[in-house]
Amino acid sequence: MKGRVVCLDQVDGRDAAALIVDGQLEDLLIDPPEDVVLPGAIYRAVADRPMKGQGGMFVKLPEGTGFLRQVSGLAPGQRIIVQVSGPTEPGKAVPVTTRLLFKSRWAIITPGAPGINISRRIRDEETRAGLQQLAQDAMAGAAADHGLILRSAAEGEDEAAVAEDILAMKDMAAAVVADLSGGPELLVDGPGAHESAWRDWAEPAPDEVVEGGFDDHGVWEMIAALQSPRVDLPGGGHMMVEPTRALVAVDVNTGADTSPAAALKANVAAARDLPRQLRLRGLGGQVVVDFAPVPKKDRGTLDQVMKAAFRAEGAETHLAGWTALGLYEFTRKRDRLPLAELLQGVAP
Repeated sequence: MKGRVVCLDQVDGRDAAALIVDGQLEDLLIDPPEDVVLPGAIYRAVADRPMKGQGGMFVKLPEGTGFLRQVSGLAPGQRIIVQVSGPTEPGKAVPVTTRLLFKSRWAIITPGAPGINISRRIRDEETRAGLQQLAQDAMAGAAADHGLILRSAAEGEDEAAVAEDILAMKDMAAAVVADLSGGPELLVDGPGAHESAWRDWAEPAPDEVVEGGFDDHGVWEMIAALQSPRVDLPGGGHMMVEPTRALVAVDVNTGADTSPAAALKANVAAARDLPRQLRLRGLGGQVVVDFAPVPKKDRGTLDQVMKAAFRAEGAETHLAGWTALGLYEFTRKRDRLPLAELLQGVAP
């Protein structure tokens, strides 16, 4: 099955969305239970108490407590606008940030980060110039410290519609940032699975959007495969992706292939697929990869493959490289709940 298909369905009564590219599951979003805060939600919070040893501060939210890192100049009792920056782990405070992002299908308003930026994926200079002028006109009258990022999905769209989208987000940002009166309150809901799919999977435009398509497009079988740690690789090799409390362990094996190039082929295939596997499984934090044994001269090849594989990844990733024991380490920002938690209690 060729093409780019977006399936909108439900899992255990919660909204879910799957992005399938050429028959392969590329991304998967499932709403968490109702009592879990969605990343992207924006709150009016009240500064509570600092945590000097951790360089942050606890803040009061309507549903409980948030934790704000790298704060300065905040006093207990002060009202601030914060945004949920990631999934909430059981027993921990909600991670929040004061670096707000107001996202739509075509635009991102960035309070506190002035400037107008056009997505680098838009390469045509004439198109970039036209969008730059459109953005400047739409942002006229905005707060001096508010910036704008035009997303790649804006290329080729109706200019009036893009301008209207920018104006709507600009007005929302201005209203929310100024809303400092009162106690802790939810100001903007975080996007659910269907909204995120509509907003973030628009470029390139899908060939088909299907409602209730998990059965017809084999998504249930793809989800079932993700519940196993084993990932089969081209050429007969496989890798095991296993989360622990401290880190995510990845073990690459060549399988039955005993040719001289077997290890390098399996390692390259694993490196290329690793970003997708971590994204689909909702895994992040510290990741340690035990590649199949290869000569040290081949490590440079794997370094380049890893950099290329993670370059287009949306989640912030830091490739630390090789350890003295020959393991490969990197960190990936946790941007969603683990799939295993989202599917807990769901009948197969």
